[in-house]
Amino acid sequence: MADVAMFPLGTVLFPHTPLALRIFEQRYLMMLGRVLDDDEPSFGVVLIERGSEAGGGDQRFSVGTMARILQVDPRADDVHLIAVGGARVAVDRWLEDDPYPAASVTPMPELAWSEELAPLHAQAEQIVRRVLARAAEFGDVRWDANVELSEDPVESAWQLAAIAPLGQMDQLRLLGATTLGGLLRDIIDLTLDAEVLLTTRPEIDDAGDIDLSGY
Repeated sequence: MADVAMFPLGTVLFPHTPLALRIFEQRYLMMLGRVLDDDEPSFGVVLIERGSEAGGGDQRFSVGTMARILQVDPRADDVHLIAVGGARVAVDRWLEDDPYPAASVTPMPELAWSEELAPLHAQAEQIVRRVLARAAEFGDVRWDANVELSEDPVESAWQLAAIAPLGQMDQLRLLGATTLGGLLRDIIDLTLDAEVLLTTRPEIDDAGDIDLSGY
């Protein structure tokens, strides 16, 4: 176990995926000042279960990801930061928010690659990119369907989890994967389940009203 600074957010951070933050709260500015003294500055990121990112008093999930700081851009009223997801961690115990959140965490096992997973990996990538492209025709999506992924199969599997157009709870489920095969199968199943909702327009009747009967 290790005690680390934590940054609860309204999003899930996956390994090998970039994170951009604007830090303006005093407690997190203090946290940043302290972790930047480390040789490899980092902090943990967990999804907020209830509450908001600002102000404190939030409830948090107990599975997260370490964020390794790559770039810091201090400005007049805030700091803009770029980090990248590293190892997954399980929160064993939350410490007092004094002055910023911190927790005792244990690293979660790394997922192992096998060449037998290559067809499943290819299928997951094809489905995620296809659904992203289709979803973009119906609304805004966070990631471009042609976004470049790592050539490393484990890293790109996590990146597929990150770019798949899923909700936070589905993302949290993916983050807790225990095998790479399980992660890839869940990416496929959850993305296909989401495709219907992402690519369906509400029907409008002759009077111009939206028909919600099918929802």
